[in-house]
Amino acid sequence: MAMMQPYGRTKSVVKRSKKYLEEALYRRLFKEGGSEVSVRQQLNQFIKSGKRVYKWEVGDTLKKLRSRKLYSPALKLSETMTKRNMIKTVSDHAIHLDLLAKARGVAAAESYFVDLPESAKNHLCYGALLNCYCKELMTEKAEGLLEKMKELNLPITSMPYNSLMTLYTKVGQPEKIPTIMQEMKASNVMLDSYTYNVWIRALAAMNDIYGVDRVIDEMKRDGRVSGDWTTYSNLASIYVDAGLFEKAELALKEVEKRNARKDLTAYQFLLTLYGRLGKVLEVYRVWRSLRLAFPKTANISYLNMIHTLVNLNDLPGAEKCFREWESGRPTNDIRIVNALLRGYAKQDLIKNAEELKERARKQGAKPNAKTWEIFLDYHLRRGDFKVAVDCIAKAVSLGRGNGEKWIPPSDIVNTMMRHFEQEKDVDGAEGFIEILKKSVDSLGAEVFESLIRTYSASGKTSSIMRKRLKMENVDLSEDSKKLLDAISVD
Repeated sequence: MAMMQPYGRTKSVVKRSKKYLEEALYRRLFKEGGSEVSVRQQLNQFIKSGKRVYKWEVGDTLKKLRSRKLYSPALKLSETMTKRNMIKTVSDHAIHLDLLAKARGVAAAESYFVDLPESAKNHLCYGALLNCYCKELMTEKAEGLLEKMKELNLPITSMPYNSLMTLYTKVGQPEKIPTIMQEMKASNVMLDSYTYNVWIRALAAMNDIYGVDRVIDEMKRDGRVSGDWTTYSNLASIYVDAGLFEKAELALKEVEKRNARKDLTAYQFLLTLYGRLGKVLEVYRVWRSLRLAFPKTANISYLNMIHTLVNLNDLPGAEKCFREWESGRPTNDIRIVNALLRGYAKQDLIKNAEELKERARKQGAKPNAKTWEIFLDYHLRRGDFKVAVDCIAKAVSLGRGNGEKWIPPSDIVNTMMRHFEQEKDVDGAEGFIEILKKSVDSLGAEVFESLIRTYSASGKTSSIMRKRLKMENVDLSEDSKKLLDAISVD
Protein backbone atom coordinates (compact mmCIF):
# COMPACT_ATOMS: atom_id res chain seq x y z
CA MET A 1 0.00 0.00 0.00
CA ALA A 2 1.04 3.57 -0.58
CA MET A 3 2.90 5.42 2.13
CA MET A 4 1.55 8.52 3.81
CA GLN A 5 3.14 11.87 4.39
CA PRO A 6 4.92 11.37 7.73
CA TYR A 7 4.71 14.87 9.09
CA GLY A 8 2.37 17.83 9.54
CA ARG A 9 -0.04 19.77 7.38
CA THR A 10 2.33 20.70 4.54
CA LYS A 11 0.34 20.05 1.39
CA SER A 12 -3.07 21.05 0.07
CA VAL A 13 -5.56 18.36 -0.96
CA VAL A 14 -6.53 20.53 -3.92
CA LYS A 15 -3.08 20.41 -5.56
CA ARG A 16 -2.07 16.80 -4.97
CA SER A 17 -1.42 14.26 -7.72
CA LYS A 18 -3.64 11.43 -8.96
CA LYS A 19 -1.82 8.99 -6.67
CA TYR A 20 -3.68 10.64 -3.79
CA LEU A 21 -7.31 10.59 -2.78
CA GLU A 22 -9.21 13.16 -4.84
CA GLU A 23 -10.86 14.73 -1.79
CA ALA A 24 -10.14 15.18 1.90
CA LEU A 25 -10.37 11.82 3.69
CA TYR A 26 -12.93 12.87 6.28
CA ARG A 27 -15.19 14.24 3.53
CA ARG A 28 -14.92 10.92 1.70
CA LEU A 29 -15.87 8.92 4.80
CA PHE A 30 -18.89 11.09 5.64
CA LYS A 31 -20.16 11.68 2.09
CA GLU A 32 -23.04 9.18 2.53
CA GLY A 33 -23.91 10.30 6.05
CA GLY A 34 -22.58 9.77 9.55
CA SER A 35 -23.91 6.29 10.37
CA GLU A 36 -21.36 3.62 11.27
CA VAL A 37 -22.49 1.45 8.36
CA SER A 38 -21.97 4.16 5.73
CA VAL A 39 -18.65 5.27 7.23
CA ARG A 40 -17.41 1.67 7.23
CA GLN A 41 -18.41 1.25 3.59
CA GLN A 42 -16.59 4.41 2.53
CA LEU A 43 -13.54 3.43 4.58
CA ASN A 44 -13.40 0.01 2.92
CA GLN A 45 -13.60 1.64 -0.50
CA PHE A 46 -10.74 3.99 0.41
CA ILE A 47 -8.59 1.09 1.62
CA LYS A 48 -9.27 -0.95 -1.53
CA SER A 49 -8.41 2.02 -3.76
CA GLY A 50 -4.83 2.11 -2.45
CA LYS A 51 -4.89 5.90 -2.71
CA ARG A 52 -2.56 7.99 -0.55
CA VAL A 53 -3.55 10.67 1.94
CA TYR A 54 -1.62 13.13 4.05
CA LYS A 55 -0.91 12.38 7.66
CA TRP A 56 -2.71 15.47 8.90
CA GLU A 57 -5.86 14.17 7.19
CA VAL A 58 -5.67 10.99 9.22
CA GLY A 59 -5.38 13.03 12.42
CA ASP A 60 -8.34 15.23 11.46
CA THR A 61 -10.43 12.23 10.46
CA LEU A 62 -9.65 10.26 13.62
CA LYS A 63 -10.63 13.29 15.68
CA LYS A 64 -14.00 13.53 13.89
CA LEU A 65 -14.65 9.78 14.16
CA ARG A 66 -13.88 9.81 17.89
CA SER A 67 -16.12 12.83 18.50
CA ARG A 68 -18.99 10.87 16.91
CA LYS A 69 -18.11 7.73 18.91
CA LEU A 70 -17.33 5.77 15.74
CA TYR A 71 -14.53 3.92 17.47
CA SER A 72 -14.39 0.76 15.36
CA PRO A 73 -13.97 2.58 12.01
CA ALA A 74 -11.44 4.91 13.68
CA LEU A 75 -9.43 1.94 14.92
CA LYS A 76 -9.51 0.29 11.50
CA LEU A 77 -8.23 3.51 9.91
CA SER A 78 -5.45 3.80 12.48
CA GLU A 79 -4.42 0.16 11.95
CA THR A 80 -4.50 0.54 8.16
CA MET A 81 -2.26 3.57 8.28
CA THR A 82 0.19 1.68 10.48
CA LYS A 83 0.34 -1.04 7.82
CA ARG A 84 1.08 1.71 5.29
CA ASN A 85 4.11 2.66 7.37
CA MET A 86 2.74 5.87 8.75
CA ILE A 87 5.20 7.21 11.29
CA LYS A 88 3.37 7.30 14.63
CA THR A 89 4.11 10.02 17.13
CA VAL A 90 3.77 9.34 20.85
CA SER A 91 0.39 11.07 20.85
CA ASP A 92 -0.67 8.81 17.95
CA HIS A 93 0.17 5.78 20.10
CA ALA A 94 -1.94 7.22 22.94
CA ILE A 95 -4.89 7.75 20.60
CA HIS A 96 -4.55 4.22 19.18
CA LEU A 97 -4.48 2.78 22.71
CA ASP A 98 -7.67 4.67 23.58
CA LEU A 99 -9.39 3.41 20.43
CA LEU A 100 -8.41 -0.17 21.23
CA ALA A 101 -9.95 0.09 24.69
CA LYS A 102 -13.21 1.50 23.34
CA ALA A 103 -13.52 -0.84 20.37
CA ARG A 104 -12.07 -4.09 21.77
CA GLY A 105 -11.79 -3.67 25.52
CA VAL A 106 -9.17 -2.79 28.12
CA ALA A 107 -7.26 -6.07 27.72
CA ALA A 108 -6.46 -5.19 24.08
CA ALA A 109 -5.24 -1.74 25.17
CA GLU A 110 -3.05 -3.29 27.87
CA SER A 111 -1.45 -5.69 25.37
CA TYR A 112 -0.74 -2.83 22.99
CA PHE A 113 0.84 -0.81 25.81
CA VAL A 114 3.07 -3.72 26.89
CA ASP A 115 4.31 -4.23 23.31
CA LEU A 116 5.22 -0.56 22.81
CA PRO A 117 8.92 0.28 22.79
CA GLU A 118 10.02 1.92 26.05
CA SER A 119 10.73 5.16 24.20
CA ALA A 120 7.01 5.43 23.33
CA LYS A 121 5.81 4.85 26.88
CA ASN A 122 5.71 8.44 27.99
CA HIS A 123 3.17 10.33 30.09
CA LEU A 124 0.66 10.46 27.22
CA CYS A 125 0.43 6.68 26.81
CA TYR A 126 0.40 6.10 30.56
CA GLY A 127 -2.30 8.73 30.85
CA ALA A 128 -4.36 7.12 28.07
CA LEU A 129 -4.20 3.72 29.77
CA LEU A 130 -5.06 5.24 33.15
CA ASN A 131 -8.07 6.93 31.57
CA CYS A 132 -9.19 3.54 30.20
CA TYR A 133 -9.02 2.06 33.69
CA CYS A 134 -11.01 4.97 35.09
CA LYS A 135 -13.74 4.68 32.46
CA GLU A 136 -14.11 0.99 33.26
CA LEU A 137 -14.15 1.78 37.02
CA MET A 138 -11.01 -0.30 37.65
CA THR A 139 -9.98 1.59 40.78
CA GLU A 140 -6.99 -0.48 41.92
CA LYS A 141 -5.39 -0.57 38.47
CA ALA A 142 -5.92 3.18 38.02
CA GLU A 143 -4.39 4.01 41.39
CA GLY A 144 -1.48 1.63 40.77
CA LEU A 145 -0.73 3.11 37.36
CA LEU A 146 -0.69 6.66 38.74
CA GLU A 147 1.81 5.56 41.41
CA LYS A 148 3.93 3.99 38.66
CA MET A 149 3.91 7.30 36.76
CA LYS A 150 5.18 9.04 39.90
CA GLU A 151 7.93 6.44 40.39
CA LEU A 152 9.10 7.01 36.81
CA ASN A 153 9.12 10.78 37.40
CA LEU A 154 6.90 11.29 34.37
CA PRO A 155 5.48 14.79 33.95
CA ILE A 156 1.94 14.59 35.34
CA THR A 157 -0.65 17.14 34.29
CA SER A 158 -4.14 17.59 35.70
CA MET A 159 -5.60 15.03 33.26
CA PRO A 160 -4.69 11.79 35.11
CA TYR A 161 -5.86 13.33 38.38
CA ASN A 162 -9.10 14.47 36.74
CA SER A 163 -9.72 10.95 35.44
CA LEU A 164 -9.10 9.43 38.86
CA MET A 165 -11.35 11.95 40.60
CA THR A 166 -14.12 11.26 38.06
CA LEU A 167 -13.71 7.57 38.86
CA TYR A 168 -14.08 8.24 42.60
CA THR A 169 -17.25 10.22 41.88
CA LYS A 170 -18.76 7.37 39.84
CA VAL A 171 -17.99 4.68 42.42
CA GLY A 172 -19.41 6.76 45.26
CA GLN A 173 -16.14 7.72 46.95
CA PRO A 174 -16.18 11.55 46.76
CA GLU A 175 -14.46 11.74 50.15
CA LYS A 176 -11.18 10.72 48.42
CA ILE A 177 -11.18 13.77 46.18
CA PRO A 178 -10.04 16.44 48.70
CA THR A 179 -6.89 14.35 49.29
CA ILE A 180 -6.20 14.27 45.55
CA MET A 181 -6.63 18.04 45.45
CA GLN A 182 -4.07 18.47 48.24
CA GLU A 183 -1.62 16.25 46.34
CA MET A 184 -2.07 18.24 43.14
CA LYS A 185 -1.39 21.49 44.95
CA ALA A 186 1.64 20.06 46.75
CA SER A 187 3.03 18.85 43.41
CA ASN A 188 2.35 22.20 41.72
CA VAL A 189 0.02 20.60 39.21
CA MET A 190 -2.05 23.38 37.69
CA LEU A 191 -5.77 22.96 38.19
CA ASP A 192 -8.02 23.43 35.17
CA SER A 193 -11.75 24.11 34.87
CA TYR A 194 -12.50 20.37 34.74
CA THR A 195 -10.63 19.90 38.03
CA TYR A 196 -12.74 22.56 39.70
CA ASN A 197 -15.92 21.05 38.29
CA VAL A 198 -15.12 17.59 39.67
CA TRP A 199 -14.09 19.12 43.01
CA ILE A 200 -17.32 21.06 43.55
CA ARG A 201 -19.45 18.07 42.53
CA ALA A 202 -17.60 15.92 45.07
CA LEU A 203 -18.19 18.46 47.83
CA ALA A 204 -21.85 18.68 46.87
CA ALA A 205 -22.13 14.89 47.07
CA MET A 206 -20.88 15.20 50.66
CA ASN A 207 -23.47 17.98 51.30
CA ASP A 208 -20.67 20.49 51.87
CA ILE A 209 -22.22 23.54 50.18
CA TYR A 210 -19.99 25.86 52.19
CA GLY A 211 -17.02 23.97 50.70
CA VAL A 212 -18.44 24.49 47.21
CA ASP A 213 -18.59 28.25 47.77
CA ARG A 214 -15.05 28.20 49.15
CA VAL A 215 -13.71 26.42 46.05
CA ILE A 216 -15.40 28.90 43.69
CA ASP A 217 -13.89 31.77 45.67
CA GLU A 218 -10.48 30.08 45.50
CA MET A 219 -10.80 29.70 41.73
CA LYS A 220 -11.59 33.40 41.37
CA ARG A 221 -8.68 34.43 43.60
CA ASP A 222 -6.24 32.18 41.74
CA GLY A 223 -7.08 33.92 38.47
CA ARG A 224 -5.32 31.38 36.26
CA VAL A 225 -8.55 29.53 35.54
CA SER A 226 -11.69 31.38 34.58
CA GLY A 227 -14.70 29.19 35.22
CA ASP A 228 -16.46 28.36 31.95
CA TRP A 229 -20.19 27.90 31.50
CA THR A 230 -19.97 24.24 32.60
CA THR A 231 -18.57 25.34 35.97
CA TYR A 232 -21.51 27.62 36.60
CA SER A 233 -24.10 25.17 35.27
CA ASN A 234 -22.72 22.62 37.74
CA LEU A 235 -22.88 25.27 40.45
CA ALA A 236 -26.48 26.15 39.54
CA SER A 237 -27.50 22.49 39.64
CA ILE A 238 -25.87 22.08 43.06
CA TYR A 239 -27.71 25.13 44.40
CA VAL A 240 -31.05 23.92 42.98
CA ASP A 241 -30.58 20.54 44.67
CA ALA A 242 -29.78 22.33 47.94
CA GLY A 243 -32.84 24.58 47.66
CA LEU A 244 -30.70 27.73 47.29
CA PHE A 245 -32.77 29.16 44.46
CA GLU A 246 -31.47 32.74 44.52
CA LYS A 247 -27.87 31.53 44.29
CA ALA A 248 -28.89 29.12 41.52
CA GLU A 249 -30.41 31.94 39.46
CA LEU A 250 -27.26 34.06 39.84
CA ALA A 251 -25.17 31.08 38.67
CA LEU A 252 -27.43 30.67 35.63
CA LYS A 253 -26.86 34.32 34.70
CA GLU A 254 -23.13 33.53 34.74
CA VAL A 255 -23.78 30.56 32.42
CA GLU A 256 -25.42 32.92 29.95
CA LYS A 257 -22.56 35.41 30.15
CA ARG A 258 -19.99 32.70 29.51
CA ASN A 259 -21.86 31.09 26.62
CA ALA A 260 -20.41 33.56 24.14
CA ARG A 261 -19.89 30.82 21.53
CA LYS A 262 -23.54 29.84 21.78
CA ASP A 263 -22.96 26.24 22.78
CA LEU A 264 -26.12 24.17 22.25
CA THR A 265 -25.47 22.11 25.39
CA ALA A 266 -25.33 25.30 27.45
CA TYR A 267 -28.80 26.24 26.22
CA GLN A 268 -30.05 22.77 27.17
CA PHE A 269 -28.78 23.19 30.73
CA LEU A 270 -30.33 26.64 30.95
CA LEU A 271 -33.74 25.34 29.86
CA THR A 272 -33.63 22.46 32.33
CA LEU A 273 -32.35 24.44 35.30
CA TYR A 274 -34.62 27.45 34.83
CA GLY A 275 -37.41 24.89 34.57
CA ARG A 276 -36.39 23.32 37.87
CA LEU A 277 -36.49 26.79 39.41
CA GLY A 278 -40.04 27.22 38.14
CA LYS A 279 -39.04 30.25 36.03
CA VAL A 280 -41.43 29.85 33.09
CA LEU A 281 -40.66 33.25 31.55
CA GLU A 282 -36.91 32.57 31.71
CA VAL A 283 -37.47 29.21 30.01
CA TYR A 284 -39.27 30.88 27.11
CA ARG A 285 -36.62 33.62 26.91
CA VAL A 286 -33.82 31.03 26.65
CA TRP A 287 -35.86 29.08 24.10
CA ARG A 288 -36.13 32.17 21.89
CA SER A 289 -32.37 32.70 22.18
CA LEU A 290 -31.73 29.08 21.27
CA ARG A 291 -34.00 29.30 18.21
CA LEU A 292 -32.20 32.46 17.05
CA ALA A 293 -28.80 30.82 17.51
CA PHE A 294 -29.94 27.57 15.84
CA PRO A 295 -32.68 28.34 13.27
CA LYS A 296 -32.54 24.70 12.21
CA THR A 297 -33.45 23.55 15.69
CA ALA A 298 -32.33 20.04 16.61
CA ASN A 299 -34.72 17.34 17.83
CA ILE A 300 -32.87 17.20 21.16
CA SER A 301 -33.76 20.86 21.77
CA TYR A 302 -37.46 20.28 21.14
CA LEU A 303 -37.31 17.22 23.36
CA ASN A 304 -35.74 19.16 26.22
CA MET A 305 -38.14 22.10 25.86
CA ILE A 306 -41.24 19.88 25.86
CA HIS A 307 -39.94 17.93 28.88
CA THR A 308 -39.34 21.20 30.71
CA LEU A 309 -42.80 22.60 29.92
CA VAL A 310 -44.47 19.33 30.95
CA ASN A 311 -42.61 19.45 34.26
CA LEU A 312 -43.87 23.03 34.69
CA ASN A 313 -47.43 21.84 33.97
CA ASP A 314 -47.55 24.14 30.95
CA LEU A 315 -49.33 21.65 28.71
CA PRO A 316 -50.60 24.25 26.18
CA GLY A 317 -47.01 25.46 25.76
CA ALA A 318 -45.77 21.89 25.33
CA GLU A 319 -48.47 21.23 22.69
CA LYS A 320 -47.54 24.40 20.79
CA CYS A 321 -43.84 23.44 20.85
CA PHE A 322 -44.75 19.95 19.64
CA ARG A 323 -46.80 21.37 16.74
CA GLU A 324 -43.83 23.53 15.71
CA TRP A 325 -41.61 20.46 15.66
CA GLU A 326 -44.23 18.37 13.88
CA SER A 327 -44.71 20.93 11.12
CA GLY A 328 -41.05 20.92 10.11
CA ARG A 329 -39.61 17.67 11.40
CA PRO A 330 -37.04 15.97 9.17
CA THR A 331 -37.50 12.61 10.91
CA ASN A 332 -39.98 10.79 13.12
CA ASP A 333 -38.67 10.82 16.68
CA ILE A 334 -40.68 8.79 19.20
CA ARG A 335 -38.76 10.46 22.05
CA ILE A 336 -40.48 13.79 21.33
CA VAL A 337 -43.86 12.08 21.02
CA ASN A 338 -43.23 10.41 24.39
CA ALA A 339 -42.45 13.77 25.99
CA LEU A 340 -45.92 15.08 25.14
CA LEU A 341 -47.53 11.72 25.94
CA ARG A 342 -46.10 12.05 29.45
CA GLY A 343 -47.73 15.47 29.73
CA TYR A 344 -51.13 14.07 28.74
CA ALA A 345 -50.80 11.08 31.08
CA LYS A 346 -49.69 13.33 33.92
CA GLN A 347 -52.94 15.30 33.60
CA ASP A 348 -55.08 12.18 33.03
CA LEU A 349 -55.85 13.13 29.42
CA ILE A 350 -55.58 9.54 28.29
CA LYS A 351 -57.79 10.02 25.21
CA ASN A 352 -55.40 12.72 23.95
CA ALA A 353 -52.48 10.40 24.65
CA GLU A 354 -54.03 7.49 22.75
CA GLU A 355 -54.85 9.70 19.76
CA LEU A 356 -51.31 11.11 19.67
CA LYS A 357 -49.76 7.64 19.93
CA GLU A 358 -51.87 6.37 17.05
CA ARG A 359 -51.20 9.44 14.87
CA ALA A 360 -47.46 9.15 15.52
CA ARG A 361 -47.54 5.43 14.67
CA LYS A 362 -49.21 6.13 11.32
CA GLN A 363 -46.56 8.75 10.58
CA GLY A 364 -43.71 6.33 11.28
CA ALA A 365 -42.87 7.02 14.93
CA LYS A 366 -43.53 3.57 16.33
CA PRO A 367 -44.12 3.19 20.10
CA ASN A 368 -41.11 1.98 22.06
CA ALA A 369 -40.68 0.60 25.58
CA LYS A 370 -40.71 4.13 27.02
CA THR A 371 -44.09 4.76 25.37
CA TRP A 372 -45.57 1.79 27.18
CA GLU A 373 -43.89 2.82 30.44
CA ILE A 374 -45.83 6.09 30.27
CA PHE A 375 -49.15 4.29 29.76
CA LEU A 376 -48.19 1.75 32.42
CA ASP A 377 -47.64 4.48 34.99
CA TYR A 378 -51.04 6.01 34.16
CA HIS A 379 -52.94 2.73 34.40
CA LEU A 380 -51.25 1.74 37.65
CA ARG A 381 -52.27 5.07 39.18
CA ARG A 382 -55.83 4.33 38.07
CA GLY A 383 -55.72 0.77 39.39
CA ASP A 384 -56.26 -0.71 35.92
CA PHE A 385 -54.06 -3.75 36.49
CA LYS A 386 -55.30 -5.74 33.49
CA VAL A 387 -54.26 -2.95 31.12
CA ALA A 388 -51.03 -2.48 33.09
CA VAL A 389 -50.07 -6.11 32.42
CA ASP A 390 -50.65 -5.54 28.72
CA CYS A 391 -48.39 -2.45 28.80
CA ILE A 392 -45.65 -4.44 30.51
CA ALA A 393 -45.97 -7.25 27.96
CA LYS A 394 -45.61 -4.79 25.08
CA ALA A 395 -42.62 -3.05 26.64
CA VAL A 396 -40.91 -6.40 27.25
CA SER A 397 -41.54 -7.56 23.67
CA LEU A 398 -40.07 -4.34 22.22
CA GLY A 399 -37.01 -4.12 24.48
CA ARG A 400 -34.78 -1.07 24.55
CA GLY A 401 -33.53 0.80 21.50
CA ASN A 402 -29.92 -0.29 22.11
CA GLY A 403 -30.88 -3.94 21.85
CA GLU A 404 -31.01 -4.59 25.59
CA LYS A 405 -34.01 -6.12 27.32
CA TRP A 406 -36.55 -3.88 29.02
CA ILE A 407 -36.83 -4.99 32.64
CA PRO A 408 -39.78 -3.71 34.69
CA PRO A 409 -38.63 -1.89 37.86
CA SER A 410 -38.77 -3.98 41.03
CA ASP A 411 -41.34 -1.69 42.67
CA ILE A 412 -43.74 -2.24 39.75
CA VAL A 413 -43.20 -6.01 39.89
CA ASN A 414 -43.94 -5.96 43.64
CA THR A 415 -47.05 -3.83 43.09
CA MET A 416 -48.36 -6.25 40.48
CA MET A 417 -47.68 -9.32 42.59
CA ARG A 418 -49.36 -7.73 45.64
CA HIS A 419 -52.43 -7.06 43.51
CA PHE A 420 -52.72 -10.69 42.39
CA GLU A 421 -52.17 -11.79 45.96
CA GLN A 422 -54.95 -9.54 47.28
CA GLU A 423 -57.31 -10.62 44.51
CA LYS A 424 -56.40 -14.30 45.05
CA ASP A 425 -55.76 -14.40 41.30
CA VAL A 426 -53.44 -17.35 40.63
CA ASP A 427 -53.99 -17.30 36.86
CA GLY A 428 -53.17 -13.59 36.71
CA ALA A 429 -50.01 -14.08 38.77
CA GLU A 430 -48.85 -17.02 36.66
CA GLY A 431 -49.52 -15.11 33.43
CA PHE A 432 -47.56 -12.13 34.72
CA ILE A 433 -44.65 -14.39 35.70
CA GLU A 434 -44.54 -15.80 32.16
CA ILE A 435 -44.11 -12.24 30.87
CA LEU A 436 -41.35 -11.57 33.41
CA LYS A 437 -39.45 -14.68 32.29
CA LYS A 438 -38.98 -13.07 28.87
CA SER A 439 -37.22 -10.14 30.52
CA VAL A 440 -35.23 -11.44 33.49
CA ASP A 441 -33.00 -14.47 33.94
CA SER A 442 -33.97 -15.01 37.58
CA LEU A 443 -37.29 -14.08 39.15
CA GLY A 444 -35.99 -14.08 42.73
CA ALA A 445 -37.43 -15.25 46.02
CA GLU A 446 -39.75 -12.27 46.53
CA VAL A 447 -41.80 -13.05 43.40
CA PHE A 448 -42.14 -16.74 44.24
CA GLU A 449 -43.01 -16.06 47.88
CA SER A 450 -45.81 -13.78 46.68
CA LEU A 451 -46.94 -16.48 44.24
CA ILE A 452 -47.04 -19.05 47.04
CA ARG A 453 -49.12 -16.67 49.19
CA THR A 454 -51.48 -16.20 46.23
CA TYR A 455 -51.93 -19.96 45.90
CA SER A 456 -52.55 -20.21 49.65
CA ALA A 457 -55.07 -17.33 49.71
CA SER A 458 -57.01 -18.82 46.78
CA GLY A 459 -57.05 -22.32 48.30
CA LYS A 460 -55.28 -23.78 45.25
CA THR A 461 -52.54 -26.39 45.32
CA SER A 462 -49.57 -27.17 43.07
CA SER A 463 -47.83 -30.41 42.22
CA ILE A 464 -44.80 -28.73 40.61
CA MET A 465 -44.06 -25.73 42.85
CA ARG A 466 -41.22 -27.47 44.69
CA LYS A 467 -39.63 -28.48 41.38
CA ARG A 468 -39.93 -24.91 40.07
CA LEU A 469 -38.28 -23.48 43.15
CA LYS A 470 -35.45 -26.00 42.91
CA MET A 471 -34.86 -25.17 39.24
CA GLU A 472 -34.84 -21.43 40.05
CA ASN A 473 -32.55 -22.04 43.05
CA VAL A 474 -34.89 -20.02 45.30
CA ASP A 475 -34.20 -19.81 49.04
CA LEU A 476 -37.52 -19.23 50.84
CA SER A 477 -38.15 -17.65 54.22
CA GLU A 478 -39.40 -19.89 57.05
CA ASP A 479 -42.97 -18.58 56.73
CA SER A 480 -42.98 -19.25 53.00
CA LYS A 481 -41.65 -22.77 53.54
CA LYS A 482 -44.66 -23.51 55.79
CA LEU A 483 -47.06 -22.18 53.15
CA LEU A 484 -45.25 -24.23 50.51
CA ASP A 485 -45.88 -27.37 52.54
CA ALA A 486 -49.56 -26.45 52.71
CA ILE A 487 -50.07 -25.86 48.96
CA SER A 488 -47.88 -28.66 47.63
CA VAL A 489 -49.34 -31.99 46.61
CA ASP A 490 -47.46 -35.07 45.43
